Amino acid sequence: MSGFAGIAWRELRRAWASGGVLLPVAFFLLVTILFPFAVGPDPALLGRIAGGVLWSAALLAALLPVERLVGPDLEAGVLDQLAVRGLPDAMVALAKIAGHWLGFGPPLIAASVIAAGLLGMPGEALARTMLALAIGTPGLAALAVATGALTAGLRGAGAIAGLVMLPLALPLLIFGVGEGPGALKLLGAVSLLLLAGAPFVAGAAMRVGRE
Repeated sequence: MSGFAGIAWRELRRAWASGGVLLPVAFFLLVTILFPFAVGPDPALLGRIAGGVLWSAALLAALLPVERLVGPDLEAGVLDQLAVRGLPDAMVALAKIAGHWLGFGPPLIAASVIAAGLLGMPGEALARTMLALAIGTPGLAALAVATGALTAGLRGAGAIAGLVMLPLALPLLIFGVGEGPGALKLLGAVSLLLLAGAPFVAGAAMRVGRE
């Protein structure tokens, strides 16, 4: 395991080995299955709110594996080994972001087709939502890794991670369900901002955690 690709591949393999790929997808679909029971079976209503449901489910699904993204490597000394090899902390964090996104992003985008069918979502709206998820889920992955690094080693890290990540993810949620090309541009800007800043935040948190 060395270099960016090696770390990203390790993260992806770890997600597969722990069922981390299936769990977010199962949770994502479970939310969409249960939601009609909460608001009623009105097809028109479900079609109008389906985009928001899918984005809310995607946000919560991205939060599920936060505790395993950085914490186990910090406790096992893996981050120390990577630092000894001269790998920058920000690069390690970026590789973790890439591996995390590969583990949950594309499967969630594919599962959105099934979820849209359950909610009676129109085809045009589904295409727009899938594009928005493709743009926004890298930002969710970046935010998840940064949150995992900030809360690594803390008691009740999962609950704290939710308190940290959910408010910061609101812009992605708002622009993800927005209408028109302007919303997608703003979504892309927020996602790029998270991708640019999260590796340095996570890297600094990992460096502090090693000391």
